[in-house]
Amino acid sequence: MAQERPPVDEMHYEALAQEALRGVIRSALDRAAGPQGIPGAHHFYITFRTDAEGVSVPEDIRARYPEEMTIVLQHQYWHLDVRDDGFSVMLKFGGASRTLSTPYAAIVRFYDPSVQFLLQFEPPPPVPAPAVAPAADAAAPEIDGDPADEGPKVISLDQFRKK
Repeated sequence: MAQERPPVDEMHYEALAQEALRGVIRSALDRAAGPQGIPGAHHFYITFRTDAEGVSVPEDIRARYPEEMTIVLQHQYWHLDVRDDGFSVMLKFGGASRTLSTPYAAIVRFYDPSVQFLLQFEPPPPVPAPAVAPAADAAAPEIDGDPADEGPKVISLDQFRKK
C-alpha cells in the first residue's frame, strides 16, 4: 500500500498569519503615534533583530546589541513614524536622543504588560555582514592541507578580523 504524502500548504498560511499579526503591531503603533499617545496604562516592549534587513540603528548601539534589542515605548519617545512596512522612533540612550528604524518583519516579540498581551514571531534571517577587503600589504591567506589535494580548501580568516 502506497503512503500518502502530507498535503502541501501552497497558501503559506503560517506566513499569512504572521503578517496579519504584525498588522496588530502596526495598528497599536499607529494609535500611539496619534495626538493622544498611548492610552491609559498601556506600554510596549518591542524586541527586534538588529541584524535583520532594513533595520537602522546607530553603530554604537548596534555594537552593544549586535543581534537583538528591546525598546520600551511608554512615556519618553518622540517622532514615532508608523509606515506600512515598519516604524521609526526617537529614544534616549545615555541622555542622547537617537533614532531607530525597523521593519515589522524584524520584530520577534511585542509585549504590552499592562494587559499581558504578547505576540512572538520567528526571527528573520540575519543580513550577511559585508565582505571586508584585506589591506593591500596583508600577507596571502594561509591554506591548510596539501595543495595537490582536490578537496575543499580551508582559509584562515583571523588575519582579516579587526582587533
